[in-house]
Amino acid sequence: MKKKVVSILTAVTLCAAMLAGCGGGADDAATTETTETNETADAADSTEETADAAEQPAADLSGTITAAGSSALKPLADDAADAFAELYPDVAITIDAGGSGEGLKQVSEGTVDIGNSDVPAEDKLEADQAAELVDHQVCVITMAPIVNPDVAEAGVTSLTKDQLISIFTGETTNWSEVGGPDEDIVLVTRPTSSGTRATFQQYALDGNEEASNASMETDDSGVLLQNVKDTKGAIGYVALSYLTGDPGVATVAIDGVEPTLENTYNGTYPVWTYEHMYTKGEPNEVVNAFLQYIMSSDYGPRMEELGYGVSANMTVTEH
Repeated sequence: MKKKVVSILTAVTLCAAMLAGCGGGADDAATTETTETNETADAADSTEETADAAEQPAADLSGTITAAGSSALKPLADDAADAFAELYPDVAITIDAGGSGEGLKQVSEGTVDIGNSDVPAEDKLEADQAAELVDHQVCVITMAPIVNPDVAEAGVTSLTKDQLISIFTGETTNWSEVGGPDEDIVLVTRPTSSGTRATFQQYALDGNEEASNASMETDDSGVLLQNVKDTKGAIGYVALSYLTGDPGVATVAIDGVEPTLENTYNGTYPVWTYEHMYTKGEPNEVVNAFLQYIMSSDYGPRMEELGYGVSANMTVTEH
């Protein structure tokens, strides 16, 4: 009888041990699976964080950026540089004008980091030089004809494209010929190196060659604006970015369409182009961070305040 009791107890003990072993194996497997899943998730999170970090410039970003070129783009570049400097005070940015042709020449030669231009590089450089540059289209710019206030006050607030062509090619020389005062038309012109001139000639003058007035020729938009403001009978053209606030001149509609951002966005106003910031090859980290900042959605509203168009808001992308 004692032997039977011992045998039964032994069997029970063995079963219990086996059951414990089986249960422990299932728990261990579950634990291992959970651990591996968590490790995979952590690895994925780490990868995403690394990718996010790669998209953002380092907080301690430092270095220098030099740019030159389009005077039409300079107000935007200056404003963006000031805002960027608040985020990255160890980055020094110097921006000069000089005209699109000069900016493209300098970036091609490697004397500046960025060449600002109203026109594609191939319009101003040899094909092999242009091929070395990387185009960053940062915004849309609208060019507006402007006149001295006395011309507008006498009734010239809109011109047909044919009238505009006749004036800027030198065929029409008195405002009375287009419904204005009996006074000479004074052209305030830009040099042939000017990207603003190239844009206006293409889209406002239908490619007709603009006459030059050497006595009042300048590629500095600020100087041009002041010359039109100070000279009775004067006419010229500048980007909308120079017409914010009270510029002291009057804009002229073309075929009844006012030069505004709204009319540029909806495709009814024809004199606009993309603004380019060219780099020779891919930009370095500091220059790239600046370019990405200018084109960011955060900076977009400020861009419009300055009179420039956000490319994403265009309903037409070609003329």
